[in-house]
Amino acid sequence: MHSISPIIPLPEAAQTPVGSEVYIGLTSRPKTLSPWLFYDEEGSRLFERITELPEYYLTRTERDIFAKHGDEILAAASGDRSGRQLTMIELGAGTAAKTGLLLEAAVRRQGQVDYLAIDVSESPLILAKERIERELPTVTVTPRVADYTTGVADFPANGKRRMVLYIGSSIGNFEPPLAVNLLRDVRAHLSPGDRLLLGVDRVKDRSVLLHAYDDESGVTGAFNKNVLERINRELGGNFNTRLFRHRARWNEEQSRIEMHLESLIRQHVIVRALDLEVRLGRGETIHTENSYKYTREGVVNILARAGFCLTRCWTDEREWFGVYLATAGSRGVGWWGGDRGREWQRRLTPDVISAFAAGFLFETDFADDDSLVQSLAHVIDGKRGDGGGGEGFHLNARWSCG
Repeated sequence: MHSISPIIPLPEAAQTPVGSEVYIGLTSRPKTLSPWLFYDEEGSRLFERITELPEYYLTRTERDIFAKHGDEILAAASGDRSGRQLTMIELGAGTAAKTGLLLEAAVRRQGQVDYLAIDVSESPLILAKERIERELPTVTVTPRVADYTTGVADFPANGKRRMVLYIGSSIGNFEPPLAVNLLRDVRAHLSPGDRLLLGVDRVKDRSVLLHAYDDESGVTGAFNKNVLERINRELGGNFNTRLFRHRARWNEEQSRIEMHLESLIRQHVIVRALDLEVRLGRGETIHTENSYKYTREGVVNILARAGFCLTRCWTDEREWFGVYLATAGSRGVGWWGGDRGREWQRRLTPDVISAFAAGFLFETDFADDDSLVQSLAHVIDGKRGDGGGGEGFHLNARWSCG
């Protein structure tokens, strides 16, 4: 007779969001820690410093796009013909520093603006609310402390069109299939015609990318190591951050920057609240973050598979960063379900994706989605004006991104 080993219950702390994530990550091979663990109060403060670094082009470039095209973005999101008002919802809002430019444009367009700011950390949301309502009195800020990565709660529906902001290339922290799942979850809480504004970092020179994630002043290294300090503070860990080195790597095959914490010696760490012993060899790393970099085709791909269609996009002069306005169609996630949905996915071939990524803007509101599907059908059925060469599609379109 075989004996059954008793199941040892996990400590209570391992059943909390932070404790569970740390326990799973540090008992995995290779060891990992989820990037959302970065953003306690200290981590949020350090990230704000990162956004001001000369090497970290992402925030500065996206901010410049908003400054230059803010009014145009709001007009396209509202619908030039309908003039509908927007409710703005931001995932991972932080202090909403860049968002202020879009809110200013919204105020110029519609006067009163409702803004729902969602973040895992409360302190930056408090700062954002105080600053925005002081500088823009007609903006009503509703802060919501939540981890949107584990599921999006309902968005307010007050008869206005909703625009979800997911900017800062935060989508790059997720492996592409998980990014699609996240955007599908967002789509499931939107109505036909609602918008998504997605900020995405693009593939570029390797040296530019590496410097952005490994600055000379060491702020990014401190930000990375702070996740260990957070484990010490909240879970009784005894990590010595001086025994770890911040590492940034470019993974060409996966098209992503990776951040790691490399152990400088063989060491034994205890996390008391989790009743956990962690052994690390010299040179062993804890993988803390991925930051995927996308081509235009890659962005269109994840949007389409999540139930969105690209409506407009804006970029900087160097084409380092893209801001993509997408529209939720009436079929939403269900559009891709069943045999017909699988057939559409199969026929969403690279040349079709390239056509959309090249910047076709459909001249329609997409509120009912019929013309969207009809136009997409023109492409996937190969109804081209050039005999199949990849350009000259029979679409009521104009260039909007290049």
